[in-house]
Amino acid sequence: MDFRQITAAERTDKMFPLQAYAFMPSPWPAEERDKYRERMQYYESAVSLVAEEDGQALAGAAAFRMQQNVRGLVHDMAGVASVATHPSARRRGLVRELMRRLLRQMRDEGCVVSALYPFRPSFYARFGFVGIPRHRTASFSPEGLSHLTRAELGGEVEQVSMADGFEVYDAFTRHLLTRRHGFAVFDEVRAAGFRNDRYWVAIARSGGEVVGVLRYRIDRSAGDLRASHLLTTGPVGQALLLQFLGRHVDQVSRIVLTVSTDEVPELWGTDIAVVTEGQVGGPDRNAPMVRVLDMEALTGTPAGPGAVTVEIVDDELIGGVWQLESAAGRLSVTKGTNPVATLSAAGFSGLLYGVLDPVEIGVRGLGDVAAVPVLAEMFPRRMPYIVADF
Repeated sequence: MDFRQITAAERTDKMFPLQAYAFMPSPWPAEERDKYRERMQYYESAVSLVAEEDGQALAGAAAFRMQQNVRGLVHDMAGVASVATHPSARRRGLVRELMRRLLRQMRDEGCVVSALYPFRPSFYARFGFVGIPRHRTASFSPEGLSHLTRAELGGEVEQVSMADGFEVYDAFTRHLLTRRHGFAVFDEVRAAGFRNDRYWVAIARSGGEVVGVLRYRIDRSAGDLRASHLLTTGPVGQALLLQFLGRHVDQVSRIVLTVSTDEVPELWGTDIAVVTEGQVGGPDRNAPMVRVLDMEALTGTPAGPGAVTVEIVDDELIGGVWQLESAAGRLSVTKGTNPVATLSAAGFSGLLYGVLDPVEIGVRGLGDVAAVPVLAEMFPRRMPYIVADF
């Protein structure tokens, strides 16, 4: 078995058959292959690995070069995707070996963290990944926002096509990258592929500054307005975009909007009737997962007061004994001795991302944590919001 990195141009022959069989209706029409080939210009910066036997690709995996905010510090991130295996080669450990090679290569090339959307979470848990929240959807009638339609909010909303609004939309997401824990963006090569998506973009401005963006499409008259994430810098941007949505009364019957886990749509209006739900279930609706690839690169992360030495076990990327110390609100990570707590890679990643507290780590079998008060103060609970889908 040969394992090697392939170019974006090779992906159509090597990875498309694997991905199409795994993720698409099949047999697929010939034009799907041509569409895939056209998209490969946006994969030039991705790292794509395959396992080959006699020249035939039996399995593949890839990582997008991305960035992610983790507790206020922006890191290079490996966004793992395109993981697929030919049916005849499954249960042979090929994806396991590809993942091992891919994560190590991305770490060596500067990625500090990694994220993915798993087909089976328990499989990726073996590689040190831990789950983070999946986004929610809010469904409601535009009448529920009627109180906003005539309000003077001190701003305006511009509606443009994605092609015309791409630069503003992309710049705003990169601005949110610096502000929101868990937020992730693609590099410029991959992001350019979204320019020609068939979406409208609503751009909210106040005082001449962009304060919110919303990507959406309308399926039909009296149908649904389906929007992606409600992205804002605060309540003014949110109110402007909700006002814009409310003005679609008598045009659409329902608005379906993607929101974060800390959003509370039932408080958007006094009389709003809304269904907010999150659906998680494999293989296509699982919550994202994350992990740390480089411990020492976490130095500088905002953290609560405290100092503790931990051992991370059974992980070739971040395994070892580490001294974690917070001075002036910033984390310092160095090699240490005499650990007082034992963690798996998933356990530590859960602490860092704020989705698990030390007690939960012990309950879930992700570590033997004796320093619960210190770790809880250094890494307080904080829900990440990744947004990017890949």
